[in-house]
Amino acid sequence: MVTIGIEALIAAPPAWLVGRRLGLLCNQASTNSHFMHSRDLLLAAFPGMLTCLFSPQHGFFSEKQDNMIESDHATDHKTGLPVYSLYGDTRKPRPEMFERLDILLIDLQDVGTRVYTFIWTVVYCLQTAAQTGKKVVILDRPNPVGGEIVEGNLLKKQFRSFVGLYEIPMRHGLTMGELALLCNREMGINADLEVVEMQGWQRQMFFADTAFPWVFPSPNMPGPLTALVYPGQVIWEGTNISEGRGTTLPFELVGAPFLECDAVLDKLSALALPGCVLRPLCFEPTSGKWAGKSCTGFHLHVTEPDRFLSFRVSLALYQALYLLYPDQFIYKQPPYEYEFEKLPMDMILGDQQLRLALESGEEILSLEQSWQDELADFDELRHSVFLYR
Repeated sequence: MVTIGIEALIAAPPAWLVGRRLGLLCNQASTNSHFMHSRDLLLAAFPGMLTCLFSPQHGFFSEKQDNMIESDHATDHKTGLPVYSLYGDTRKPRPEMFERLDILLIDLQDVGTRVYTFIWTVVYCLQTAAQTGKKVVILDRPNPVGGEIVEGNLLKKQFRSFVGLYEIPMRHGLTMGELALLCNREMGINADLEVVEMQGWQRQMFFADTAFPWVFPSPNMPGPLTALVYPGQVIWEGTNISEGRGTTLPFELVGAPFLECDAVLDKLSALALPGCVLRPLCFEPTSGKWAGKSCTGFHLHVTEPDRFLSFRVSLALYQALYLLYPDQFIYKQPPYEYEFEKLPMDMILGDQQLRLALESGEEILSLEQSWQDELADFDELRHSVFLYR
């Protein structure tokens, strides 16, 4: 059984905690192994010390469905504490929001993918903490897609946005604590940052191996299998292809009314896609893209997590659909995550040249080979912040 950061903090309070005012960045998934919320644990263990709460994208209760659906500042009805939204009128905490605290505790379940915005909320908090002289403490949690496999091209600087503020690959293989350490150093933030480490987590673990209960961190991340396919399947957000939102299997389903499964599978037949099965089916979203329309597509079944390469699978599908249906495949236009000029697909991929190469029909394995050197450099860099070996 893995012991997460909040549990370790409560079990052995560090000396730097004594007498300090605490803020907590969290959401409804910030629970321990008995489903007790972190704010309640802190209030019980350190009476009077918790002074304010902060919430990331999707809101305190993970209730907001999609990007650019904002949450207002609020009052937590259970505790009476103010809740500052960091996905509303601002995404970076203003200095006055930190006036109530000496230490910002962060307890968020990340999903191990560059475009998932929680880590970039953490980066913005680090920047404000450095500006105001406050301490930030990450209460670490498992990376649900493991800590060994890294996958994808590195983000290019010109495509930095709220779905990628630093040059990392799509699947980075770091815990939130490790990635915060890397960004704090490599981005030159230099905030006073500490990580309360987990106990019992090993890098080869997927979430199912942790024996820890999953609580969904965002409304379309209902289970750890969703997190496993997400590093690739998130690309559909930049297109008119349904990523399964509005169904019970977001990101595990992909399709559109104009797809023909046999034609797509024939297009993919020469490429090795280990560890998964693309099972043809029809589905009908109740909301979002193609709501109320029958979509032909695939259910992505992961059969061998340690061999499965989500980014490869989804890029291969993307290229096949683009080439097979040039008149029906459509890119989403801006805005996307507060970027009003760049094409959303370029932001998600982190590199316009990758999109152009896919459109031109360049082989997926050749593209993968083209970023192996930079991926190897990143792999070496990430070893410098490993907390779990």
